[in-house]
Amino acid sequence: MIVFDLKCSGNHVFEAWFKSSAAYAEQRAQGLIACPLCGDREVAKAVMAPAVAAKGNQGAGTPPVTPEAFKAALAALAQLQAKQLETSQWVGKAFAEKARAMHAGDAPEAPIHGQATLAEAKALVDEGVPVAPLLVPVVPPEARN
Repeated sequence: MIVFDLKCSGNHVFEAWFKSSAAYAEQRAQGLIACPLCGDREVAKAVMAPAVAAKGNQGAGTPPVTPEAFKAALAALAQLQAKQLETSQWVGKAFAEKARAMHAGDAPEAPIHGQATLAEAKALVDEGVPVAPLLVPVVPPEARN
């Protein structure tokens, strides 16, 4: 099997697998190949980058993240989270219930944050409810000094 990057006249690029180069040429000549995005049958091979493996003694080319860069990224994320929480309502342990109600259309959508058990969070994700964990723990309003 061989994979080719193909491109239609609408400039959509997509991958397709063929038994051989000859199989690709035959299918193209018969008009059997079509763009999956627009249905265009005017398809040709797109330019492909060669797959060159790195030497065994070399890394993937991505430099390691320094501790300083990691700390800076976490600090930036914490600042962003704090800003988002300013406009979000604390709902405490009712988070899963309220998020599920908003997702079902039984409650008006609004930014909320609160507490959920791991089982509740997994159930929300399984149900397709858009949720995300907080990166920095939030102290509940009733526990603040």
